[in-house]
Amino acid sequence: MARLGGFESAPRLAVGLSGGGDSLALTLLLHRWATERGGALLALTVDHALRPESAAEAAGVAQTMARIGVRHRVLRWEGEKPHAGLQAAAREARHRLLIASCVEAGVPDLALAHNQEDQAETLLLRLSRGSGVDGLAGMAPSRPAGPIRLIRPCLDLPHERMLATCRAAGVGWVEDPSNQNPRFARARLRAVGAVLAEEGLTAERLAETARRAARARAALDRATADLLAVAASLRPEGWIRLDPAPVMDAPEEIALRALTRCLTVVGGGARPIRDAAVERLYGELRDGLEGGRTLAGCRALRRRGAVLIAREAEAATDRRVVAPGECVWWDRRFAVTPSAERRAPVEVARLGVSGWSRVVAEKPELRRLDLHATVRETLPGLWSDGRLLAVPTLGFAGDDQPMTDLVRFSPALLLAGPAFPVVLASGGII
Repeated sequence: MARLGGFESAPRLAVGLSGGGDSLALTLLLHRWATERGGALLALTVDHALRPESAAEAAGVAQTMARIGVRHRVLRWEGEKPHAGLQAAAREARHRLLIASCVEAGVPDLALAHNQEDQAETLLLRLSRGSGVDGLAGMAPSRPAGPIRLIRPCLDLPHERMLATCRAAGVGWVEDPSNQNPRFARARLRAVGAVLAEEGLTAERLAETARRAARARAALDRATADLLAVAASLRPEGWIRLDPAPVMDAPEEIALRALTRCLTVVGGGARPIRDAAVERLYGELRDGLEGGRTLAGCRALRRRGAVLIAREAEAATDRRVVAPGECVWWDRRFAVTPSAERRAPVEVARLGVSGWSRVVAEKPELRRLDLHATVRETLPGLWSDGRLLAVPTLGFAGDDQPMTDLVRFSPALLLAGPAFPVVLASGGII
């Protein structure tokens, strides 16, 4: 935890607790660490509701937490589950629920229990998909996730060390049967782990490979950040003005990374962006970008000698019903908090063409705002029964509406944040 850094004197943090040995060990260790410093830990268990026994297992985890004195919440994944891509959908739902709970509790850090074997499996999975340096760098020990920070303190610890921690504390854990289900790629990799180890592909060696790739990725990240500092301007309405000249002058690899970062920030970063799509955009920028281009949930077009990168209106489909004073992360881009003065929940949805028409009908002076239509239409509006109540980003509120709604652009990824952190063999992090 010391090497991760960035904690207050009395740290308050959360941990994702599945009930398995790894997450239980991390919970035990973090509880001791936080308590010794006058802080507090919140354990969060997601019940995916995919198996009949999952609710009982979550209740059992809650009992264990009550016994050792850790505050605990169970979060249930409600709604219909997809037939295809179930693991990816479950992972996305889990992260969404965990992050929302951290925001609600005012907790800035969420700890996850990924270990050395998890890192090795991640490298193998990405290698099988043809990943480059970024993918082979594996999981980061620390990264921003919208309004919070994700930390993985145990990336360089073997799974067996985690289980030994549970045994030493006299606490039992739950074995998730999906970890052995051959339907899933990670389970298939675990089944052949011994064979791979005999050929020298041990978890330790694979994790070391990821560490070396992470070192290369960190250097590329720094060069990309230097380029973005010169070429890109990020606006509070969630769009980027990009100067194409320095992008075209940069080495192609760095230019492609800069474009990818811009698209990820503006588009919400829900899915990986295909290299081929970014390469096409790069070629079109070089040729003048006639007519604009849509990719990765974004719209890129020429405007006044620069390139405007904005959210694609059709991609901003997120709709949330939010209580007064509640904060939600809308479209993976904006932190939205309706005023506590409101008397009823509101729906947060994109402004759209019709919403902008209502805005200028009530406040004609807002026509003078120098915002492209693509930007305006993807701003979060506050609605009720089809009526537009407010657009805080534009400073617009109906005559009978409070002016204390809050909206802050809070992307999943920083435009030019710190380089990919590297877990060193010596035990530190750079």
